[in-house]
Amino acid sequence: MKKYKFLNYLKENIKKRMPRLHPYHLVSPSAWPILAAWSAFILVFGAALTMHFYSYGKMIFTVGFFLLITVAFLWWRDVIREATFLNCHTKRVQKGLRIGFALFIVSEIMFFFGFFWAFFHSSLSPSIEIGCVWPPSGVVPPNPLKTPLYNTVLLVYSSFEITFAHKLIMANKWEEVPESYKMALLAGWFFIINQIREYTVLEFSLNDGIYASTFFLLTGFHGLHVIIGLIYLIVGYFRFLEGHFVPGYYNVGLETAIWYWHFVDVVWIVLYFTVYVWGGWR
Repeated sequence: MKKYKFLNYLKENIKKRMPRLHPYHLVSPSAWPILAAWSAFILVFGAALTMHFYSYGKMIFTVGFFLLITVAFLWWRDVIREATFLNCHTKRVQKGLRIGFALFIVSEIMFFFGFFWAFFHSSLSPSIEIGCVWPPSGVVPPNPLKTPLYNTVLLVYSSFEITFAHKLIMANKWEEVPESYKMALLAGWFFIINQIREYTVLEFSLNDGIYASTFFLLTGFHGLHVIIGLIYLIVGYFRFLEGHFVPGYYNVGLETAIWYWHFVDVVWIVLYFTVYVWGGWR
């Protein structure tokens, strides 16, 4: 593909024109951090006002949301330029980014660990208020052999396809990448659709005690991570179309997106066997 050959040539010439005295990236002064902080503050402030039923709360929340999205888009645009065309992300910098993202995933694991702790605390020793049984009396849990099992297959298949697409990129087989990449994204979107559909047919609601609270907390928080992971992968797909990923260079964005997707996949498998299978069948 001529486009990728041209970009490779461009990157190699940038390296020659920009000799480096050290392997680190000393970032330039930027307004994005302070703007992102203020946007997040407006977002949270608007959310608090909305929860307390102030008439202008939703407007402030919406403004904060779109400000945060805009700042994030522009900030990450600059990061992509630094990594892809300005040769700022050297091997040493890429290693640091990978370590930082791995630690971020560890922090996410701690989030889910706390939620699973709440689930097991309530299910292993059910209190007398819920009849000393789990699931509580009167609660009809979803059948783990229907939508949950289908969603498990979808996520595992999606992880396989996105990994295969990455291998194709590393092997310079550009023409074969879009098919695997699109199948991975499609499976992820089907997962979200099935999750929403499952919520609409459940025979219990968020107000139905501790079982419903832990169920919606775990599945809903995981669903949010699936949406974030899909956005991450979609950005990676458009970057691939622009020729940003070259074997051996500039692949941190794609690699970390795949790491995140595998993390979401593993969490779902644990969630499926604990919440749906073990915690759902009487």
